[in-house]
Amino acid sequence: MQDTEPQLLRDDAPVETTEAEVTAPSDAPIMEGDRTLASSATEGQRAGIDAPLVREAPRRREAATVHVVGFWKRLLAAAIDFSIVIPASLLMTLLVTKLAGVHLPPSNIHLTDVDQWIDLALRTDPALVTAFVLLLAIGMTYLLVFQIVLGRTLGMRVLRMKVIDVYGERPSPARCCARTAGYLASVATLFLGFLWMGFDSEKRSLQDWIAGTYVIRG
Repeated sequence: MQDTEPQLLRDDAPVETTEAEVTAPSDAPIMEGDRTLASSATEGQRAGIDAPLVREAPRRREAATVHVVGFWKRLLAAAIDFSIVIPASLLMTLLVTKLAGVHLPPSNIHLTDVDQWIDLALRTDPALVTAFVLLLAIGMTYLLVFQIVLGRTLGMRVLRMKVIDVYGERPSPARCCARTAGYLASVATLFLGFLWMGFDSEKRSLQDWIAGTYVIRG
């Protein structure tokens, strides 16, 4: 059976294009070298000998109809994932800094004090570096495990989304590893890898192009 790629439909696609079928012609012969098996059978009957068995042409599987998810819905799913990863990272940071005797930044620094946070980052503050490393490690582990086990993160599950490969199946562990690495590439491009999906015709971000995946409803 020959695999076919899923037919992608954006959320704003016309209703009349939501179904598509791919079928093989009923009279298409099966080629074997330079001759067809059907013609070999006919020649054998004319010669008065047993004709070889003619294999029936395999039927193609109907093309799957899927709906790709756009930028804003995926951003909301990412916000749900961050609401899980960030508290876990902060908790781990508190435990590690206490065990290692690392002093946390002063409590009078607020999130809006951007200049002070930049100053701490430039001075490679140990607590800030520890928090960043733990956030990165926990986030990557979270993405990899849930993509391999469920084919989607918890945020995607809440919003009924899932990741598929180019054949419409759940991505393999190798694709999940490539997709997780793609998140790092998207961050390294100053988040342009994520913003790309807003302009891409198939609504694929950089990690989707790297791993050969799509995010669809489901």
